[in-house]
Amino acid sequence: MSPAPRRRRILITGASSGLGAEMARQFAAKGHDLALCARRVDNLERLRDEIGGGVSVTVHALDVNDHDAVFTVFRAAAEAHGGGLDRVIVNAGLGKGAPIGTGRFDANRETAMTNFVAALAQCEAAMELFRGAGDGHLVVISSMSAMRGLPRALTTYAATKAGIAALAEGIRADVLGTPIRVTTIYPGYIRSEMNDQVAQSTPLMVSTEVGVRSIVGAVEREVAEAETPAWPWRPLGVVMRHAPLQVIRRLA
Repeated sequence: MSPAPRRRRILITGASSGLGAEMARQFAAKGHDLALCARRVDNLERLRDEIGGGVSVTVHALDVNDHDAVFTVFRAAAEAHGGGLDRVIVNAGLGKGAPIGTGRFDANRETAMTNFVAALAQCEAAMELFRGAGDGHLVVISSMSAMRGLPRALTTYAATKAGIAALAEGIRADVLGTPIRVTTIYPGYIRSEMNDQVAQSTPLMVSTEVGVRSIVGAVEREVAEAETPAWPWRPLGVVMRHAPLQVIRRLA
């Protein structure tokens, strides 16, 4: 029998669909116990039933924009899993957006609140648990969009993803030299509910299963940062950081 994974107890937000749900499946297959959080509890319950026995799976109703609830639910999940969590994956996010100044501040604000302020609340709640335990692994799901400021509907989204990447790096600096680890994941084009409207022929798009397998591998290695899948996004990340803005504008 394989030994139990070191970070056995994992909480995942935004686990009702897309990357979060697939991460739950793949981590469960590796023997991890799971605390699954999302607004759509019916989806979480179906996912729990799909995963089946062999690991402990709890489901928790959570709107990450209810910041008080984030702290309450994280603590309740820790208690439900023997008094602690070993890893928290800040995954819940939103992809709405419009060019700045075109009358859609409501959509851009919603994305900013969900992708950054709510992520800050999740990081705070997770780090309270980890600081109390003296150990833990915080994982933040950013995006390759974080590499540069992007035009049109992606402007606010890219800014929020850059923001949470900087947030994670600051936390990493703060706990450097301790048993607490912080990982930032930069997914490339991975099929998910968020991009269902994007054409299936989009170049470089990979399936949810393939993309999440790369994410899970990087998380399990507890690297500081990872572009996923590594090919072609690691070299493309270098290009994105240094290309002239005119090139970035055409690519977005």
